[in-house]
Amino acid sequence: GELLMEEHLSPRKLKALAGVDDLHQVKALEMKVDTRKTSLGNFGVHLPNLRELKLNNSLLMSVRNLGTSLSHLRVLWMACCGLSDLDGISSCSSLKELYIAYNNISELSQLTWLDHLEVLDLEGNNIEDIDQMQYLRLCCKLSHLTVEGNLVCLKPNTESAEEPGYNYRVEIKKLIPHLKYLDKIPISQT
Repeated sequence: GELLMEEHLSPRKLKALAGVDDLHQVKALEMKVDTRKTSLGNFGVHLPNLRELKLNNSLLMSVRNLGTSLSHLRVLWMACCGLSDLDGISSCSSLKELYIAYNNISELSQLTWLDHLEVLDLEGNNIEDIDQMQYLRLCCKLSHLTVEGNLVCLKPNTESAEEPGYNYRVEIKKLIPHLKYLDKIPISQT
């Protein structure tokens, strides 16, 4: 807490936060930040071997606040962070797993840049249009997707009335044919 009160995450603060003298040793980091008060700077340059970053329950105004030096990151948790868009996520180009549940995300086009993405958790966001799922088709390695708790599970878009025959699982399977699991259930099960 006290360490993060200064302007940005300096190497000195990162060493204290991670409890190490050599930042090259840090492969995983968990912290809670408020980017309204503290800039993260480009902290990724100091953590060249960081593979997992957990920022759950932080306050992030934008993914851009993470800087552009996290291209080696494999797993990123940003649940309950107040995110309304994913602008800047493309700088995390090696991501295999992205957990962004319980934010205010409604638009998924930025995810098309994540060629290695295998697991995506979008639970409890503001995805209201089934057409947003077409962007995930371009994530050709995506095998596990969670969308429960989004309006798109009830109806195809905001203009539609709830349709008795509408099944979001069937629709998503059509849009992302390579998907294996939807909401932790094999995609073949309706």
